[in-house]
Amino acid sequence: MNSFGRLFRINIFGESHGPAVGIIIDGCPAGIELTAEDFVTDIERRKGGTQKGTTPRQEADIPIFQSGVFNSKTTGAPLTILFENNNTRSSDYQKQRAFPRPGHADFVASKKFGGNEDYRGGGHFSGRLTVCLVAAGVVAKKVLQNISVTANILEIGGESDVEKGLQKAINAKDSVGGIVECTVTGLPIGLGEPFFDSVESLLAHAAFSIPAVKGVEFGAGFLAAKMFGVEHNDAIVDVNGTTGTNHAGGVVGGITNGNNLVYRVAIKPTSSTPKEQESLNWETGEVEKFSVKGRHDLCIALRVPPVLEAVTAMVLADLMLLEGKIQRVFNQ
Repeated sequence: MNSFGRLFRINIFGESHGPAVGIIIDGCPAGIELTAEDFVTDIERRKGGTQKGTTPRQEADIPIFQSGVFNSKTTGAPLTILFENNNTRSSDYQKQRAFPRPGHADFVASKKFGGNEDYRGGGHFSGRLTVCLVAAGVVAKKVLQNISVTANILEIGGESDVEKGLQKAINAKDSVGGIVECTVTGLPIGLGEPFFDSVESLLAHAAFSIPAVKGVEFGAGFLAAKMFGVEHNDAIVDVNGTTGTNHAGGVVGGITNGNNLVYRVAIKPTSSTPKEQESLNWETGEVEKFSVKGRHDLCIALRVPPVLEAVTAMVLADLMLLEGKIQRVFNQ
């Protein structure tokens, strides 16, 4: 549904063109210093309109604390954070309502919810809600303390040169996808459980909550299928579990091994592309040509790094709390 985690548990809510979107974090340790300024860096990285290839829609995205913070510190009660939606243009979506966008949730959402869904801007399926994930990530990173979580773009449109990849999309008057890699350093050995709660299972679950993620791989990933065993195996070189290579991506048997955790996600091209395409017209019952109007990202992958960091930090904060490696009250 809309909740994730066990001890560090988040609940996401809101729609793209509703009054606000938000996040509730239950299980956040008390005593963590937290102000609106703490969110600026990651939220600015996620914003559209500030970099080439992203949507012109811009929101202030100033976090509004509704509960869980007192005297600039977390209280241990559920932490509720809102982000207002003030820069919406809902009329753009009314005009194209007759055409469920190929590659988007328009068709399936309408069928699942009987036409009662908020279709404006994608409603609850919109990438707008990733600002809430980023906010949860800001808090989770504080919980993790000295563990570092960073994500970077590896390629756009099949090009390692981001500008070149974007130019391909501009020339084609279409959208493109990309690949984003996340690296975590400073993790202890032993996080995760066999099978259903393996670190890979939990991280993949969280990563697929990011709209547009279509693939996840850890370490060598799919390249492992082309390798011999002795080539893929990571030789252990000291008593701390350090390995000479890291084809496993820092996870063996579903459990962290103390090396850097490394995984990548594949981001599909933006469904809402200005290029003319075909889709069913609900009103006529015929397949017709149309083009998507409004403000959309040329490449969603550009905005994914802080979101991927956020969901990664959320999962790891929960695992650290479950293992008892993080205290429930900070700064006692």
